Amino acid sequence: MRKLLLTAVAAAALMAFQGPAWAGMAEAEKWINDEFQPSTLTKDEQMKEMEWFVNAAQPFAGMEINVLSETIPTHTYESETLTKAFEEITGIKVNHQLLGEGEVVQAVQTQMQTNRNLYDAYINDSDLIGTHSRLQLAVNLTDWMAGEGADVTNPMLDIEDFMGKSFTTGPDGKLYQLPDQQFANLYWFRKDWFDRDDLKARFKEKYGYDLG
Repeated sequence: MRKLLLTAVAAAALMAFQGPAWAGMAEAEKWINDEFQPSTLTKDEQMKEMEWFVNAAQPFAGMEINVLSETIPTHTYESETLTKAFEEITGIKVNHQLLGEGEVVQAVQTQMQTNRNLYDAYINDSDLIGTHSRLQLAVNLTDWMAGEGADVTNPMLDIEDFMGKSFTTGPDGKLYQLPDQQFANLYWFRKDWFDRDDLKARFKEKYGYDLG
C-alpha cells in the first residue's frame, strides 16, 4: 500500500508540474496583438517584457496559485482574461476567486489569525496597510523584490509609476501591496461663485479669511 501511495503521489506531482506545452513566445505575441492593445509600450518592448516572463516562469511551469479578490469589474477581467493569458504565456495557472468585500476581509483576517494558507495572494483594500505593516504577516515587497524575489521581479517594473503607492506603503517605508486599481474621485464646484466680488466680501465678513 505504501509503495502504491508513493507511486500515485509521484505521478500526480509529475502531472501537476509538467505544465502546458503551449506556453511561450507565440502565445505571448498572440495576446499582445489580440488583447494587450492599445499600450504605452511598443510591440517590441512588449515582446521583450514577455520574453522575460516566459524565461522566468520556466522553473514554475505547472504550478497553481490561488488568489482572492472582491467582485468588481476590474477583478472580473483579471479573473476571466488575465489569468488565461498568464497561463498560456507562462504555464502557471492562477485560480482567481471572486467574493464580496466582507468575505475577502474575513479571509485575510482568518489567514493571519490561524497562519493557514487559504490563498497565496489577496487583492484587498489599502486600508489594511497598517495591519500588514504592524503584524508583519504579509510579504514586505520592498525587501523581497530586492532580495529573495529578485530573480522573479520584472526588471521592467516601474514602481514609481504606480498611482497610490503612498497608500500601500507602511510607516516603516516598506511596500506591502502593489496598487491594482484606483477609485477616482471627481469634485464639481461653481467657479463663477468664487469669482463674484459680492460673495467674496460676504464670505470674508462671515469667516474672516478670503474665499478661494
